[in-house]
Order: sequence, then C-alpha cells, then structure tokens
Amino acid sequence: MKKVISSIFILLLLIILFVVIAFTYLTLTDYTPNYVERIYVSSDNEPTTKTKFEILTWNIGYAGLGNDMDFFYDGGKKVRTSEKRTQQNIDAISSKLAEYSSVDFILLQEVDIKSKRSYYINNLELIKKVLPNFYNYYVPNYRVKYVPLPITKPMGSVESGLVTFTKYEPFSVVRHSFVENFSWPKRLFTLDRCFMVTRIMLSNKKELLIINTHNSAFDDGTLKDKQLKQISDFVTTEYVKGNYIILGGDWNQTPPSFNDDIFGKIIDDKATFKISSISKDFLPNWHIFYDANTPSNRFLTHPYIKGKTKETVLDMFLCSPNIKKIDIKSLNLEFENSDHNPVLLKFELL
Repeated sequence: MKKVISSIFILLLLIILFVVIAFTYLTLTDYTPNYVERIYVSSDNEPTTKTKFEILTWNIGYAGLGNDMDFFYDGGKKVRTSEKRTQQNIDAISSKLAEYSSVDFILLQEVDIKSKRSYYINNLELIKKVLPNFYNYYVPNYRVKYVPLPITKPMGSVESGLVTFTKYEPFSVVRHSFVENFSWPKRLFTLDRCFMVTRIMLSNKKELLIINTHNSAFDDGTLKDKQLKQISDFVTTEYVKGNYIILGGDWNQTPPSFNDDIFGKIIDDKATFKISSISKDFLPNWHIFYDANTPSNRFLTHPYIKGKTKETVLDMFLCSPNIKKIDIKSLNLEFENSDHNPVLLKFELL
C-alpha cells in the first residue's frame, strides 16, 4: 500500500513539474509585440489620382474551416479537418481571390503561415502567387509555440495573422496592437489582436488609410468595447487631419441595430460565441457598410447545413464621412471553404 501511495505521489509531482515547466516556457516565449510596430516605409512613391476604388475583406479561416467543420472552441468537437481538405480549401480560396484581382485592395484575416492546425501549409505564399500585381503586407496576431487544448488532441503551434494586398505602393504600413488582452495565463494561448494601417498618398496631398482588423471574439464584451474605443480614437484623429479612412475586417460583432434573425431565428445552445452588436452611438456621422441580405459568417458548432446552421453578419467596413458607398455585397460562397464569406465594397472619395 505504501508503494502504491508513493507511486501516486511521485506521479503527481511529475505532473506538477511538467505543468510548471510548460507554463514557464510558454511565458518566456510569449509573443509580446510593441503597441506600435512599423512594417514598411517608403518616401518615393507616386500619389494616386483615383477617387473610386474597390476593396474586399475576407476571413479565410486559415483554410481549415470549410463546410465540413465544426470547431471545439466554438462549441463543436473537431480540432482540424484533413490535410487533403485543407489543401483543397486554400486552392479554392486562392482561385476565388484570383477572380477578384482587379480590385484595388484585399484585406485578409486568419492567414496561417506555419501552423499545425493547417498542416504547416503557408496560406500567404499560395495566395501571393495568384495576386502577383499587388504589394502585400503581413502582421502576426496569433503566434503561440504550443496551444495545449483540447487536452486529448492539442492544437499545437500557431503562426497566423492579417494580410493587406494593395495595388498602390503605400508610404507607410504600421501594426497597432489592441492595448487590452486577456490576463495570464489565458493570454498565452490566445490571439494578440491588432489592426494594420496602410497609408496611400493621394494627389490632393491627403492620405487614404486602409485599415485591416480582426477584433476579439470570446470575451464578455469588455475587450470588444475597449477595442472599439481605441479604433474610435485613432480614426477620429486621422479624420480631423483631413484624411480618408476605411476600416474593414472581421469585427466579431454585428452592425448597429442589426436584426440577427434576418437569416432565420436559429438558436444554437452549444455556441460559445455570443452575438453582440456595435452600439448605435458608435462614431455618429460615420458610415458602417455591410450587406444586410447575405450572411458573412456561420457558426461552427456543427458542419454547415443551409437553413439549420446559425448565420449572421460580422464582416463590414467603417468609412469616414468623406467616403461615399457605391455598392456593397457579400459573395455568397455557401461557406464551402471558410466560415466567412468575402465582402466587396465599391466606394468613392468625396
């Protein structure tokens, strides 16, 4: 009996030691970017005389969240799809982006560079091949040595981020960290969220700011509110300078006063992602453009079944008052290769 108790005690000590070593390693290697990081700078680029543009935003779900997938963190069970399906997804995503290579700007979120969840397939390198006429800029927002969840089948290492493609050479590209994050130890395994600001010089000596964002998802609303406040402060300051601002991406919130039942009143009790809306008081006189007739996101509690899977709108554009919408539409791809649909906006500078 003493030997059994001694063996159990030694085993518990080893488990505790392993946990301590693991958390120490992850803490020491935790990605801690500066609040502001310059990615690119140029002093010799030609201003553009254009006043009408097209911009597309798409959370590609690291080519791992096609219509066959549910996801454990969202209330499902799976960690990743097959390697074959992942490759099929990124090939289909690349092909679709190639169809829209005539647009001026493309904003992508959840682009994996080297992650176990996507079989270490470099999403960005494959997409760059079909968009050879664009400048492209990448910033990480998810860089973790090892995600130990779920315990039985850990997600492992992740390197992923935001990518902006532009037809016009910017004079500046800067990564701005969202200043608030989860507390330790949860922050060791979650995204270090940010927004990326790409500045294009205009012929009227003003600047066009193309901002790519991916806001918080799984929080009680506190982080979302603080991130919106940071966005508001930043874009307001830029607008006072006379600049033109367009911010697009995955907001992980629905538009102000959006009727979430428009795509069918489906209640999903398994969902860990809880829908909230941007306040109707957010940046009065500014514009939030989205397609109210087509969902841009579907829930991941189950593989996708049209009419039975919860759908909503999380992807949209915020535009300063000196920008006019010409047209906006979500491209209804039936969530075949990602849990988001791309959204295309045509706009004009006033």
